[in-house]
Amino acid sequence: MIITNTETIAGYHVTEIRGLVQGNTVRAKHAGRDIAASFKNLVGGELKGYTELLTESRRQAVERMMAQAEQLGANAILNVRFTTSAVTAGAAELYAYGTAVVVQPA
Repeated sequence: MIITNTETIAGYHVTEIRGLVQGNTVRAKHAGRDIAASFKNLVGGELKGYTELLTESRRQAVERMMAQAEQLGANAILNVRFTTSAVTAGAAELYAYGTAVVVQPA
């Protein structure tokens, strides 16, 4: 599965458009991470617990998007985008979406 945030893939041409595909996950903060983050806010620096949480969330959202594209018979996803939104206090959604297509080498 080729995944890109561009409209085209060099060396390939789109033969079919299968439609919009998406994947999402909703994650809640972890109390231990919140405590560590509040200490980090005092001295500055990367909030590694949250970085790991977002990395895992992105991976899971992309996997779900890819599974949906595979069900549609696509072998690539173009124009992939990510967005986040607050669902409730302490929880956020990470959403990935793009256009499932069938591509062939040019």
